[in-house]
Amino acid sequence: MIIIKFQILSFFIYLLFLLLFLPNNVHASIHYYSKQPFTHRSNAFFFHAGAEALFSSSFIRFESISFTRPKHSAIIHGQMQQNTGLIESIILEVKDRNRIGGFYFNPKSDLICCDPFLSKTQNCNLGEVIIHNNPQNPNFPKRLKTFFQGTNQIAHMDPQTVQINATGIYYLYFMFCDPNLEGTTFTGRTVWRNPNGYLPGKMQPFITLYAFMSLAYLLLGLAWFLRFLHFWKEKDVVHVHLHYHITAVIALGMVEMAFWYFEYANFNATGSRPMGITIWAVTFTSVKKTLSRLLLLVVSMGYGVVRPTLFEGFVSRVTVLGGFYFVACEVFELFEHLGNINDFSGKSKLLLVLPVVCLDSCFILWIFSSLSKTLEKLQTRRNLAKLEIYRKFTNTLAVSVLLSIAWIGFELYFNATDPLSELWQIAWIIPTFWCLLSYTLLLVICVLWAPSRNPTRYAYLEGTNDFDEEGISLTSSVAKMTGDVASKLERKERIGSSATDLTFGDDIEEDKRE
Repeated sequence: MIIIKFQILSFFIYLLFLLLFLPNNVHASIHYYSKQPFTHRSNAFFFHAGAEALFSSSFIRFESISFTRPKHSAIIHGQMQQNTGLIESIILEVKDRNRIGGFYFNPKSDLICCDPFLSKTQNCNLGEVIIHNNPQNPNFPKRLKTFFQGTNQIAHMDPQTVQINATGIYYLYFMFCDPNLEGTTFTGRTVWRNPNGYLPGKMQPFITLYAFMSLAYLLLGLAWFLRFLHFWKEKDVVHVHLHYHITAVIALGMVEMAFWYFEYANFNATGSRPMGITIWAVTFTSVKKTLSRLLLLVVSMGYGVVRPTLFEGFVSRVTVLGGFYFVACEVFELFEHLGNINDFSGKSKLLLVLPVVCLDSCFILWIFSSLSKTLEKLQTRRNLAKLEIYRKFTNTLAVSVLLSIAWIGFELYFNATDPLSELWQIAWIIPTFWCLLSYTLLLVICVLWAPSRNPTRYAYLEGTNDFDEEGISLTSSVAKMTGDVASKLERKERIGSSATDLTFGDDIEEDKRE
């Protein structure tokens, strides 16, 4: 009952985050603007309208862009006057960011617009954004001008397309220098397209990645399914439960990779990310991550190997930890894939990723603690076959944890040294590592616990000396322990050796501890 209540509570928490905090507009290659205001900085007003990785021969198209200024800003001019207000659309490559504003003339200057002093000393146009073009790419940074006419409150930008002739990260800003235009807003949209589709350049490798991982999970699932069917009749009921868990993780991995592939393929074809497909892909990712960690945990506890089932207290704790992890992972993934990338940074990202990191740490500590106890039991009982399997499993987990820690360090260093994503062409290796690591761990489990003609080498069987009272209900534990004590007393009287006394004493102490 407690577990069911917790699951219902977790579901409502998830819905609360989804409804209250998830942005309505999904970040995509088609950027929509609806009455967007400008931000005042230094002596300019600006709006950051987008940033994408674009290859050479790409384009940015302006569609239905219109600017609306306040009425008081319009009536101060004459009806027949021309060019009574200027809005500038500026496209720049990230490496040319210091060519905007007075920084190029004076590194200590924070001016963005040309003032009377700079117009005389630096030959810039008064009332316009200061731009110093790149000699290697004379057309960039690119400036597009839109003027208000007379007393009109609305100015329409001419539809036009800007060709990109060099690969890089490009930013788009709408800016104005006239303080009388304060309060101006704009609407419309811009379309950013690469030669091979709408998918931003730094996301394009993901199509290949998810196609490859979909094929890898498909091959693993096919091999596992064929072996599962082949030895179907030779497995006992307890053994089937562990194999069902492994099968579920493989199936979820296949569905997850397929969803992400179609999500990115659709993004590349249409220029937008439908929220429904993305939510399904994110949900399958969160469920698979949760079940993968639970699989590692129950295997480490010896489920199906040294114990027939999990003790009731363990089931509750495992379920609670898994539920919390699913909610934390789901919320983080939703914000990462559906939130505005420009807002999803700093403290906001830390606030969302911290619960996931803490719960991952709890899983790791619990897994290795359980592994230690399982190895100790197998070593005491001299079950060499199972001990060898668990040693291989432990070594694999230890190596994966060390690699994960090293990779997290590299990822932090990479992000710290590349805050503006200038190394976007190699950024795809970071998520690729985690996909391959997760797949490798699942592959190792499939190899070590694959269905076999001789399941006794790794599976718990009734009547063997692998029985563990901790793994069954309290009533059956007491009954079994009583039977064990009676049989041991009978064996003691029959054999009467000191060696048996020692073994019996050790078993009693172990029973007390458990």
